[in-house]
Amino acid sequence: MLPLPADADHYTVFGIPRQLRLDQQELSRRYYELSRLLHPDRHGTASAVARDASMRNTAALTRAHRTLRDPVSRALYWLELHGEKLGSDNRVPPPLAALVFEVQEKLEELREASAKSRPALTSEIENVLGELEARRDELDQRMEANFLKWDEAIAQPTPLLADLKSILAERAYLSTLIRDVKATLAGDTAVARPHATR
Repeated sequence: MLPLPADADHYTVFGIPRQLRLDQQELSRRYYELSRLLHPDRHGTASAVARDASMRNTAALTRAHRTLRDPVSRALYWLELHGEKLGSDNRVPPPLAALVFEVQEKLEELREASAKSRPALTSEIENVLGELEARRDELDQRMEANFLKWDEAIAQPTPLLADLKSILAERAYLSTLIRDVKATLAGDTAVARPHATR
């Protein structure tokens, strides 16, 4: 049992090619197969070095699986592999700015609504939630199309990275907005709202 190299990426841990589209069943199959082989319980009588390698390799495998099984986590990791990351500022992506402010106003109205006006506002916000979820689904389709272009080398990496960052930034903000809408509909008025700047 040898430890994985310190710089081994998640794809190397699994012994699979670097690509964005992955067969989830095959990934899970490989994960369970490798987990059985690497698990520290199988190496209890081995040397201290081998036991340590087993623990480190198992931890690396778990991290790799957690990242690669989820398309969004995989896409964020892909950015890292290419020396990029999502911005850490709190500005709303321009395509979402008007929508975010409109939804936040509606949520505030609902939080302050009287019992009489609450049902109509709730219905309106439930419709908004459906629209937000549909928009997130469209972003997921765009992300899948981006994955395809990477895997088939259809386009140059620089515009693909920019597109992927844009999709992920918009999706992150939409997910936060969806969470806020659901929490408000559930009656949790203490939910943290995104702080956006124009």
